[in-house]
Amino acid sequence: MANPPPDPTSDFQVFHCGDVTLQSGQTCRGAQLAYRTYGALNAAKSNTIVYPTSYGAQHFDTEWMIAEGHALDPSRWFIVIPNMFGNGLSTSPSNIGQHQNGPTQDSPAQGGAPNNMGGYPHFTLTDNVRLQERLLREVFGVERIALAVGWSMGAQQAYHWGALFPGRVERVAAICGSARTSEHNFVFLEGVKATLTGDPCWRGDRFEGHPEQGLRAMGRVYAGWALSQTFYRRRMYLELGFGSLEEFLVEHWEANFLRRNGDNLLAMLWSWQHADISANELYGGDLTAALGAISARTFVMPCRHDLYFPPEDSENEVAALPNAELRVIESAWGHRAGSPTHSPEDFAFIDGALKDLLAG
Repeated sequence: MANPPPDPTSDFQVFHCGDVTLQSGQTCRGAQLAYRTYGALNAAKSNTIVYPTSYGAQHFDTEWMIAEGHALDPSRWFIVIPNMFGNGLSTSPSNIGQHQNGPTQDSPAQGGAPNNMGGYPHFTLTDNVRLQERLLREVFGVERIALAVGWSMGAQQAYHWGALFPGRVERVAAICGSARTSEHNFVFLEGVKATLTGDPCWRGDRFEGHPEQGLRAMGRVYAGWALSQTFYRRRMYLELGFGSLEEFLVEHWEANFLRRNGDNLLAMLWSWQHADISANELYGGDLTAALGAISARTFVMPCRHDLYFPPEDSENEVAALPNAELRVIESAWGHRAGSPTHSPEDFAFIDGALKDLLAG
């Protein structure tokens, strides 16, 4: 499908994917993948880094990691941030009505929950990464990836790159993420989903209006999971300029979720719960086989105190990877150590690890 020239008024571009049949068996008509690029593609087309977004994030939330002199240096690398489906820029519940023809449901879900998002088709992370691969190949002619890197759900997508396209991905960096969402992580997300859909605006398949009550509650749930017990024991929120715990919860966590769209959050939550690099026709659910197929040099970087993706889970994955190294982030920031906007020490650790990976 022909893609129009970039919109000069936007800071991102859109890859028009056409009508896409998803793993669920549903068809998304006129699917659109929003992305932004940094740096220039070299003549050999060998310097591409793909850096997918995390849960709730859009490209501008993560681009701070891209800077000259650091690992993700745009003067050396051609860096592509694809926005995850459901995040409000790529095809999402909040914008799907703007897309040509809208979604259809051609067949029931195969091995997954039925669609309950008011007609929005569910995208797995396999769907996401396969469309990202199409973007790089069809728009830029890129066949080989120097690095797939991401944090949290971005790490899950980086893992998918290595498993879905073995031999075409040279390196993988999974920061505070997993190859398959664990049962404990799934249960946590069930709690988040119940909290959000307890809002009076919930209509069983969508929100009618902005679910302020549910979003505030969701922020408070996240505050207890995204950061470690040590973070709160040390009252590290005071170092961020907040005068009290309540102020931190309201002005940081509630405010962060109030700017989100509830339907979009539920769509991405579904993708997170069903993240599994082996849940496809290549591996038939065999996680060990999927991990064993990742030939890329891989760094797996959990945080010591991550409550979502604990190091013990990462150790099990590394044991099954043929060319992997475990580098644990020793930080009180818990899951947020993997996106260290407020922790220079954690940023230095991750940046140094990525430089080591890219040098090899």
